[in-house]
Amino acid sequence: MDLGVGQVEEWKAALAGLHARFASRFTRSEPRGRALEYMAGLIAPLERKNGWSLAERAGEDCPDGMQRLLNSADWNADAVRDDVRDFVIESIGDKNAVLIGDDTGFLKKGTRSAGVQRQYTGTAGRTENCQVGTFLAYASAKGRALIDRELYLPVSWTDDRARCCQAAGIEDDVPFATKIEHFRAMLQRALDADVPFAWVTADEAYGQVKTLRFWLEERGVAHVLATKVNDTVITTGGGDARVDQLVASLHRQAWKRLSCGAGAHGRRIYDWARVPIRICWENGFGHWVLARRSVSDPTEIAYYVCYGPVGTRLTDLAKVAGARWQVEECFQVAKNECGLDHYQVRRYQAWYRHITLSMAALAALTAIRAHELSKGAPDPAATA
Repeated sequence: MDLGVGQVEEWKAALAGLHARFASRFTRSEPRGRALEYMAGLIAPLERKNGWSLAERAGEDCPDGMQRLLNSADWNADAVRDDVRDFVIESIGDKNAVLIGDDTGFLKKGTRSAGVQRQYTGTAGRTENCQVGTFLAYASAKGRALIDRELYLPVSWTDDRARCCQAAGIEDDVPFATKIEHFRAMLQRALDADVPFAWVTADEAYGQVKTLRFWLEERGVAHVLATKVNDTVITTGGGDARVDQLVASLHRQAWKRLSCGAGAHGRRIYDWARVPIRICWENGFGHWVLARRSVSDPTEIAYYVCYGPVGTRLTDLAKVAGARWQVEECFQVAKNECGLDHYQVRRYQAWYRHITLSMAALAALTAIRAHELSKGAPDPAATA
């Protein structure tokens, strides 16, 4: 988001208001004040937002203070995370909101940064030396922001406590956890905090995992999760079938041309269809396989497994599926405008602290945009 001169005071006020919410999380005044300077620097138009540039912007001679803020100062990043989440809900909260899970990579050199190794990341579209963070985004008609985060630690790290974990400040009680387990833990925190939302969505890396789908059903959480073409589901007849086979059996009139929301080049139009699955409609909920077909290439079909209220319409499922891209918008803004990937820290705790403050900066920008939208301003995300 580009901030004009007239908006400088507004974003300063938004940052200060958010900072005031979690100021009590700091036991000393020095890191408390520096956290505000850190966030202001993350939003500032700096080419690189590392310790040196943030310190220079704050009028400091060296980055030592900023490094202390991330590495050794006494404050609880998880408590601040919760404060940021509550601020987001107050700013853009809506009972019809969507929670979105996804991960993103942080390209790194060397081998010392917590969790770094050669691993696949969608950020680069290939295997690279990187860290991978799993995130939970909150999206409503008023805006979108990141509300939770976890750093993925590969088995190569958790199986080598002495050489890897201890050097990066990773405690022995931090276990190996898959990205699915991280996603589930973040969703549970949102449920425990009574975050208002109606649906959960994620890409097929998450949606194809049946244990995650069952976990959501057990908690009555409606979801539209992308899945792989050969995923199998239980049909209304009680047997198993591949999702692509179910969709292939549909009559052509089952397909409806619908928009699933605004994109970079206007409305995102696809052909959509769904097939009821499973026998039971328990507690007013049902199951479907949803399909999205390209208008220009009918052979290009994406599949989703859905669970939601019986009265859910096809257009509702399509909009939830389309909402997944808002987490990508969060990553883009957070990296381009809030320094999400500009950090130069190696220790486990420092990663969480930087990411949390970057999420706070993004939350402040989200609040500013929501305020502008409430006054009738156009949404830049819908026209970018």
